[in-house]
Amino acid sequence: MKLIVRDIPPRSVWALEQAGIHPLLAQLYAARGVHNPQELDDALARLLPPASMKGTAEAARLLADAMAAKQKLCIVADYDCDGATACATAIRGLRLLGAQHVDYIVPDRVQDGYGLTPPISERVKANGADVLITVDNGIASFEGVARARALGLQVLVTDHHLPAMRNGQIELPDAHVIVNPNQPGCAFESKAIAGVGVMFYVLLALRAELRQRGVFDASNQPKLDTLLPLVALGTVADVVKLDSNNRRLVAQGLKRVRALIQPAGLAALFVAASRETKSATTFDFGFALGPRINAAGRLSDMTLGIECLLTDDTNRAQELAQTLDAINRERREIEGAMREQALAVAESLFEDAQETPPAICVFDPEFHEGVVGIVAARIKDKFHRPSFVFANSGATGHGHELKGSGRSIAGFHLRDALDLVAKRYPGVLLRFGGHAMAAGCTILEEHLDTFEQGLNEVAKEWLDAATLMRRLYTDGALKPEYRRPDLVDTLHHEVWGQGFAAPTFSEELEVVSQRLVGEKHLSLKLKHCGQPVDGIWFGRTEPLPARVILAFRLDVDSWRGERRVRFLVEAAESA
Repeated sequence: MKLIVRDIPPRSVWALEQAGIHPLLAQLYAARGVHNPQELDDALARLLPPASMKGTAEAARLLADAMAAKQKLCIVADYDCDGATACATAIRGLRLLGAQHVDYIVPDRVQDGYGLTPPISERVKANGADVLITVDNGIASFEGVARARALGLQVLVTDHHLPAMRNGQIELPDAHVIVNPNQPGCAFESKAIAGVGVMFYVLLALRAELRQRGVFDASNQPKLDTLLPLVALGTVADVVKLDSNNRRLVAQGLKRVRALIQPAGLAALFVAASRETKSATTFDFGFALGPRINAAGRLSDMTLGIECLLTDDTNRAQELAQTLDAINRERREIEGAMREQALAVAESLFEDAQETPPAICVFDPEFHEGVVGIVAARIKDKFHRPSFVFANSGATGHGHELKGSGRSIAGFHLRDALDLVAKRYPGVLLRFGGHAMAAGCTILEEHLDTFEQGLNEVAKEWLDAATLMRRLYTDGALKPEYRRPDLVDTLHHEVWGQGFAAPTFSEELEVVSQRLVGEKHLSLKLKHCGQPVDGIWFGRTEPLPARVILAFRLDVDSWRGERRVRFLVEAAESA
């Protein structure tokens, strides 16, 4: 582990301080690329305009025409939190704007697989729909879109994933309209927007179109900002980069949640997760609410998650939230057993290999396909290698197939790597897709060794020793006057996440005493600038030297009514 202190541009710090921003926040923001206070303005008026996202105007006209003709709309969702929040946002938003017939279908992870497939299109048609709208999927659903059109459906694809490449060229499905900031020719600056954000932008464009048609005017138009808590949840849970536009969406959603302006389901999920709504943070979205929604798609039926986000009945919301909480507990148990087994297999790869493998592939017949992505992330975190975990497909008639989910490290574009493996080994990858940092694929079990060989070949070519060195970027030393509970509360209140990391400090500290708690956590008594402070390192059992450079985050602990700052240790480096 190499600790690297972020560069802090002094001119940016000065400009932010002159605007009245606290000196510590000014340093943290400047180190994350914020150069002027306008970038921190989270007002809705500062959002990128919907017209700059290619396809929104055409999507608005398609939907407005369909609503005027009282046609039936059907959303085809994805089975993760981004897909669930996008579906709920679409249905709530369309109904707010006057749509009378809106329904949804969410594919089953095991039986249907990912995206719009021909059988899904047939189900949409059989349900009597006239317009099929994908959310968080569809950009690579060539067969599904073609089938939908053959059945006479109008097709609107809203997605944020990268388009498919065929013969070195970007290829798009033959939908009537596509809204995706990553499609060719789209000038929308926030390429990292989540699927739920794309759908929110479509709704903004639709409202403008209906306003232009005289359906309502600016004084009586529906308020779509009530959807922002869902947009914020999906954005954080999908771990997309929090650029300035995404940070505004999340900040606006958090403000409404803290003001108790949120759907009943979100409020119920906060209770189920034992979190305080009035002090909601991005951490709550990413590590408390998001996993409970995701658990439904992993182990059960994402309909449970979507219904929780759609209901306005408090009792129904509480019932669904408790069900999701129970499913999430089951998911943790399955994941825990799988993680231990997968880590043992991964460790054996390092022990048995003559040279350290640049990528990791793990499979066991007992693995559950619903949690392979989580386990892949755990392996990637431990070994700092692109990692794939495979499980047998549970889909009827596909037991000979393996479904894999991968997670990557900085400098290794996982989806592009899969594309190269597919070119070098034709027929090995039945299906694949994803992003730079996360991707999925389906292969025949007999091709597992070939896939592993191909992935390692690409990794060996693309990764060098420097890239494979684990790095942790920190914000340097913490001034003792900043070690205050109220300032920690202020930090927690801000929007942090992927690409805009939460503050982590690093400096040499004295370890006064240390002991194991719960058999697997290291409880510490430290001296920071000559003053005592408690610390804890979760998951660490090895003792530390008397003086050591520690990387730590800040937390507040309550003891006998007194609130005290403690350090949550992330890493160590020899002093």
